[in-house]
Amino acid sequence: EYPLHRLVSGFTSFLRTSSAETFLPTSVDLANGLYKPHQKPAILRKISAAQQLSASEVVTHLGQTVVLASDTLSVLLHCEAVGNPKPTISWAKNGQEVKYNDRMLLQPDDSLQILAPVEADVGFYACNASNALGSDSVSIAVTLAGKPLIKASRGTVINTELPAVTVDIGTTLKTIQRTNVTIRCQVAGVPEAKITWFKDKVKLSSTHHLHDGLLLIANVSLSDQGLYSCKAANFRGEVTERSHLFVLEPPQPLSYLEDLHRAVSSAGTTACSVLASPSGTQMTVSPGCSALIGCAVDGHPAPNITWLYSGKPLSLPHHLLAAGQILHILNISDVPGGEFSCLAQNEAGSLTQKASLAVQEYQWSVDKLTACSASCGHRGVQIPQLRCLLDGAEVNISHCKEKPKPVLQPTACNRRDCPSRWMVTSWSSCTRSCGGGIQMRRVTCQRLTVKGSSVPMSNEACAQLSKRPVDTQNCNRQSCVEWVTSSWGQ
Repeated sequence: EYPLHRLVSGFTSFLRTSSAETFLPTSVDLANGLYKPHQKPAILRKISAAQQLSASEVVTHLGQTVVLASDTLSVLLHCEAVGNPKPTISWAKNGQEVKYNDRMLLQPDDSLQILAPVEADVGFYACNASNALGSDSVSIAVTLAGKPLIKASRGTVINTELPAVTVDIGTTLKTIQRTNVTIRCQVAGVPEAKITWFKDKVKLSSTHHLHDGLLLIANVSLSDQGLYSCKAANFRGEVTERSHLFVLEPPQPLSYLEDLHRAVSSAGTTACSVLASPSGTQMTVSPGCSALIGCAVDGHPAPNITWLYSGKPLSLPHHLLAAGQILHILNISDVPGGEFSCLAQNEAGSLTQKASLAVQEYQWSVDKLTACSASCGHRGVQIPQLRCLLDGAEVNISHCKEKPKPVLQPTACNRRDCPSRWMVTSWSSCTRSCGGGIQMRRVTCQRLTVKGSSVPMSNEACAQLSKRPVDTQNCNRQSCVEWVTSSWGQ
């Protein structure tokens, strides 16, 4: 038969979690008024034995363990705290606020009294003291004689900044890589329990920094992710609590996306591709083609990707490929100027990568002239040739039909005096209609000036350049034919 209560030595070293100053006043300090006038809360811890007021009543202070017996009718848990301003006291059981009722009473001195305790009252009770300067918390275990009791948490902690984090067993912890993680397994029980740690149901060796119910996982990496279990056992029984450890890695940019190359191959020759980057990637694309924009990121867990256009959700026609890592714009001509961005997010952080697409435009070009219409004189002109270009290359002129045509201005060329040359008039009419006649024309030597006038020149000036044209020629050399009639007969 077990006594009414039993204090378990060595357990109290696990129970204090305080943000107060190192100075912990004693009852003597309080009596002498030696505490600081402005002070964070500090809860007094008394290691003296619990008082047994009667055969069925137990009175104890924080930092101790109470073992309930079958005839225990009342347990009084004292909590004394100092601080200025005066701390506010609250109680919690297993991390949840205590709900006071006709069995669970808050006394005027902030003590917690449990009347007619039952097995459901077993657990870790924490006294929390707080004021404007800070807070302090100390726990006490209330247990039955028998199998051990583990103080467990049912919360989730996400750490993305701190280099070290400590949680109670039962907590789901999500933390970034290279963090020092401590999992605390606080155990109460009579007889004293032995603690064993497991990861993914495999017992951990002593090389894993096991000490007094604490498991230290230094410089965590993805290989440390898993399910950690703390088993407390004595000859009366055993109990196990578990914590999930998830290792987070914030989104990081990648320089290659294999899915993007496969998507380009299947999209056809009219598809162009670009990989977004944190600094922003720019690419010029042809009108009418489709565009594939890749968001190459890595992270743990896999980041969720959201696509934006000019900082707003996408509203233009598109498809998402490769779990959202590729944005497929069906017709880039439908897109006005703007910037595409992909926002990659997971519990460890976020990353934004950007890409800008400039659509090439068809444009008229007036950069080529026709051959000059004359080699000399005053009428030589060149007419500009109109071409339709895309990125400097000539394309079918129909692509530019929506563009206004530039005004074409003829350009004068070869404006100079012409060399002397023979000038001829038209042939005259033939002197005879048949039987051989003669036609004549006038042949002169002239020079056309840059002003457009003709200047007579000597025949010798033209003869040096070409043979003089003839000024007469035969014509109508065919025989003359006519009807001849004889006299009428009688």
